[in-house]
Amino acid sequence: MAQRQALSVAFVVMGMLFCICLVTSNLLETKIFHLVGPINLTCGFIVFPISYILNDCIAEVWGYRKARLIIWLGFVMNFLVVAFGALACLLPPITKGADAAFREVFGFAPQVVIASFIAFLVGSFLNAWVMSVMKLRARGKGRFAYRFSLRAIASTVVGEGADSLVFFPLAFYLLPWLFEGAPKVNFAMLISLMLTQVVAKTLYEVVALPITIRVVRRVKKLEGVDVFDEDISYNPLKIKDL
Repeated sequence: MAQRQALSVAFVVMGMLFCICLVTSNLLETKIFHLVGPINLTCGFIVFPISYILNDCIAEVWGYRKARLIIWLGFVMNFLVVAFGALACLLPPITKGADAAFREVFGFAPQVVIASFIAFLVGSFLNAWVMSVMKLRARGKGRFAYRFSLRAIASTVVGEGADSLVFFPLAFYLLPWLFEGAPKVNFAMLISLMLTQVVAKTLYEVVALPITIRVVRRVKKLEGVDVFDEDISYNPLKIKDL
């Protein structure tokens, strides 16, 4: 009989928070706020970078295998919210136009949904992969806080960079050709949006690093585990390999 893989309370809690952050960030994307000067960001910015921080923590403590499981769980939860939201929008309101505000929040544009799903998978798996590989190469070298900070920032730059490089061109430049009435932006605005998102989210990670380091140290101590991904497959589809 195959041995069952135990999942700790800390891992389950972090996984739940990861999924909640993803779903919440999608819902908050419908509002744009003014940050400073010419910089405007969607309210999803408040929550979405936390999912990358949690991804870092999971990959650092439990390794790439567990991070892969959580990424796919987050994808499924996100998909269910979008699907149920679309179904709710199709149901007739009690009076015509009474659900306008509801549709503003749950009526996800198809090109944005497709782009965000693809971008999330690409960015999240690259984030976990960079964390895993850098940790393995840094084994036994230097102080934990210094090494962890380097890989946390590097993984965020790669992950968020890939997320932006996939999402914005797909959502606002390529896919709008397939969906009538979908908003488009010019190339200069596209580059500006991508750079702003990557820089802002990386700074978010840097500001949160002292907390992240303490959380990782505490969880490693409580769990008594510090996984190094030796001889594993980085294939994103090998979900059952825990």
